[in-house]
Amino acid sequence: MKILPDYEHMEYRDVYTCLLHRYRHILGLWQPDIGPYGGLLNVVVDGLFIIGWMYLPPHDPHVDDPMRFKPLFRIHLMERKSATVECMYGHRGPHNGHIQIVKKDEFSTKCNQTDHHRMSGGRQEEFRTWLREEWGRTLEDIFHEHMQELILMKFIYTSQYDNCLTYRRIYLPPSHPDDLIRPGLFKGTYGSHGLEIVMLSFHGKHARATKITGDPNIPAGQQTVEIDLMHRIQLPDVENLRNFNELSRIVLEVREQVRQEQQQPEEGPEDGERHSQQSPREPQQDPAQPNMGLPTEKDREPGDRGAAAAEEQPAQSGQGQPFVLPVGVSSRNEDYPRTCRMCFYGTGLIAGHGFTSPERTPGVFILFDNDRFGFIWLELKSFSLYSRVQATFRNADAPSPQAFEEMLKNIQSLTS
Repeated sequence: MKILPDYEHMEYRDVYTCLLHRYRHILGLWQPDIGPYGGLLNVVVDGLFIIGWMYLPPHDPHVDDPMRFKPLFRIHLMERKSATVECMYGHRGPHNGHIQIVKKDEFSTKCNQTDHHRMSGGRQEEFRTWLREEWGRTLEDIFHEHMQELILMKFIYTSQYDNCLTYRRIYLPPSHPDDLIRPGLFKGTYGSHGLEIVMLSFHGKHARATKITGDPNIPAGQQTVEIDLMHRIQLPDVENLRNFNELSRIVLEVREQVRQEQQQPEEGPEDGERHSQQSPREPQQDPAQPNMGLPTEKDREPGDRGAAAAEEQPAQSGQGQPFVLPVGVSSRNEDYPRTCRMCFYGTGLIAGHGFTSPERTPGVFILFDNDRFGFIWLELKSFSLYSRVQATFRNADAPSPQAFEEMLKNIQSLTS
């Protein structure tokens, strides 16, 4: 504190009382209410500041690149007994802002000088700047007309908030020694929608991927993929795997098996337990559903995937099975792993624009390694690759498994 001239007159007690203690409830991870798009905000103590960092996926389709982040607000003491809130949005430096703590797990921000967000070149310059930051390219570089429309739509929708947002707390998923891989946040490819952030969590005999960021087809908060850990899929050899019809046949056979098991009457405690844990896979129970933004299959998109903890057929340590995408399956990133550990039957959610006519469709969950997995959407003939977010987040653990489950329900209900 004595190194910084502006803080020579400060007392440690002032910093604690007026800054750290007063704003303690906003530390941690948050999801902004930005319609279907969502987001990931991390509020941290940084020296004598409290800063809200918005975390952004890397530029499409580089899913293995590190996350990007930019400051949205900061709080610090400009004078004794009074904390100053500054909006960091835009390109003209910090300016006056306001934070209201609605309740323990919700707060809102407001910019009091939104003219600082404007650029001299008007909306066109603002859009070009946003496009370079969001996508790392210009509109002329994007030849796909549907993708151009989605990008323009997102800019118009998100820019109207002017950093006046409401945030709701989210927790990182609890882990268990039996989990197939460590749960957490992942970046995934979603067709024309670009890269999105999902949260992988384990729930008994199922795993789920919940969207933290979303799009107009499958909004943030919805369950993008669900993995049935009780139904492992044995892929054919590489040559036969190149045949999409062969893979489709295998997956549809497993789907039929799952349906028959769900229709069987309960015959004992084990059967009853299996039925009760499978029931959440029904569409009305799915909490997170994505959309990929692919210009195929009636403009319906996939989303919602998870990881698995297999109780049977454990992975053989140190060994991997050769993997290649079937001919005709599209992928935003051709640099996917060529070996995998294991595969499971799963379902992904696809929907029309505006989350219309949502439908859970069959697919294949592919575990590549501890930090990467994939999902093949059969109906869309599309492949999504997911890579772990390597950033470390403090104040983000759920106080209990029940609190985490309740959080998932809450963020899903906001966009259902």
